[in-house]
Amino acid sequence: MDTWQGLVVVSHHALLLVGLAAAGLVVFVASRADVRDQIETQTLGWLQAREQARVQQDTASNFAATLANALAEPLASERATAADPAELSRQQAAVAYWLSRRYHVAPEPVSRLVQEAWSVGKQAHLEPTLILAVMAIESGFNPFAQSPVGAQGLMQVMTRVHDEKYEAFGGMRAAFDPVTNLRVGAQVLKECIAKAGSLEMGLKYYVGAANLEDDGGYAAKVLSEQAHLRDIVAGRAVPVNAPQLTAVQPQDRSPSRDAAAEVHQPAAVQPAASSVAQLHALPSQRLALAP
Repeated sequence: MDTWQGLVVVSHHALLLVGLAAAGLVVFVASRADVRDQIETQTLGWLQAREQARVQQDTASNFAATLANALAEPLASERATAADPAELSRQQAAVAYWLSRRYHVAPEPVSRLVQEAWSVGKQAHLEPTLILAVMAIESGFNPFAQSPVGAQGLMQVMTRVHDEKYEAFGGMRAAFDPVTNLRVGAQVLKECIAKAGSLEMGLKYYVGAANLEDDGGYAAKVLSEQAHLRDIVAGRAVPVNAPQLTAVQPQDRSPSRDAAAEVHQPAAVQPAASSVAQLHALPSQRLALAP
């Protein structure tokens, strides 16, 4: 009990000393105009800094919100060239995943191109694997690719030569729309095969080497890539770093063959590295290719 009372007395004395010190400080400050002015200046500066920081923060937040609203486009996803691989058939999904890993491109845009290749191939009586193989060798799935002589887009169509084909799509700038380039490229490929009388010679026409003995191995590369894609469609495992052969044994590659049968169940594929598509070694001949 005595200890408790002692603590209470000490606490009272301590509070009294603090109060006296505070009062003394106030009297001292009040009596010293220079000290008072210095304290007021420091306090005002601190308050102004806090207010400026708040205003800057509010301004930055408002600018960010204004910019986000100005740049927003809710329907932008509708113009994106992309599709969910899960919506593809089992064969299409396998092809899309393999191409995605082989050429280091996202599976969604490749899935859209695979879908389109199947659709266009059925209408044009071209194997979708052939369309995709040409696309792979021509541009490596770069929709903005351009050769020194003006071959443009995924299938490296000579835009100026085939400008009339782009009229149905709004003009030559559509060459850089992936789906449009695929559709026009398929038309050109079909015409080349019909003119040449065979697939191998048609590819030679397509690359612009119709009047030359050698196409630089172009047809062999396309047919080799198509053979890989055919194996995938058939359910066989193909390494993503599988080489492109310099020569391919003849197979049933009739341009009138219908698209491969589909089983509408998506499947996962385990692909890995990529190969860089090689563009044409014969640019001067390609300029002479007529529609």
